[in-house]
Amino acid sequence: MIAEGRVAIGGKPVETPATLLQSLHGVTVDGKPVRAPDPARLFRYHKPAGLLTTERDPRGRPTIYDRLPKGLPRLMPVGRLDMNTEGLLLLTTDGGLKRQLELPATGVERTYRARTFGTVSQERLEELIEGIEIDGVRYGAIDANLERRTGRNQWIELRLREGKNREVRNVLEHLGLKVSRLIRTAYGPFSLGDLPSGAVDEVRQHDLVAFRKGLSGSSPSRSDGEGDHPKGGGGVDRRAPRRDSKGSRERSKAAPRGRKPAAQKKTKPPSGPKSPAPRKRS
Repeated sequence: MIAEGRVAIGGKPVETPATLLQSLHGVTVDGKPVRAPDPARLFRYHKPAGLLTTERDPRGRPTIYDRLPKGLPRLMPVGRLDMNTEGLLLLTTDGGLKRQLELPATGVERTYRARTFGTVSQERLEELIEGIEIDGVRYGAIDANLERRTGRNQWIELRLREGKNREVRNVLEHLGLKVSRLIRTAYGPFSLGDLPSGAVDEVRQHDLVAFRKGLSGSSPSRSDGEGDHPKGGGGVDRRAPRRDSKGSRERSKAAPRGRKPAAQKKTKPPSGPKSPAPRKRS
């Protein structure tokens, strides 16, 4: 387009692609002003089980795009959920936001609830906070909590930041548990809440902007809010601190379970020879 003389700044054709712009003011293509890009938009989707997180499937299996409501803009999924995993799937119009949310370095926390069959103790689950290696694959820290148990069936909540392929299922199966249902309930501060299965709603622009500002200079530390989850309007999670399976103690946010924060040692300033007093000149 530049070689054809179609791009101009202030009415003067641009001669090289190596042109730095301070803004889009005065930039035209075919005489028409170039507008600023639309702001990124983010949507919550309650993905049902049985759908693939892909645009199309060569085998003809149903995908999320077959079931999304009509009238939505072109959306890209943030990460993926397995075909048989249900729950919160974030969708966005912006590729940069998608990559920002998916990058392991960003450290956005994902929360899952798994219904499992088998026997496991809370102590065994707490060991996952140190990470685990399975068949040569290293999985990072997982904050796992036994919610309730009925016989050999139990619900387990898991929080993690990596999101490797089938990570939750692989780790739980490694512990000898059979996963019969897996639900993602939150992705960062955005929670599933009471969004019905198959429904979509848009995250408020205010909440999205505030979240991205926090990401730009944040380190992957825990950032759970407090208070109740507001209904609708983007599903920002404001949950209070959790209790363990017996409800007898609150988990410390300051240090992982099972480990006490290391005491800081007091250090003395380095000692050395004192500087000689300045001599008086006669």
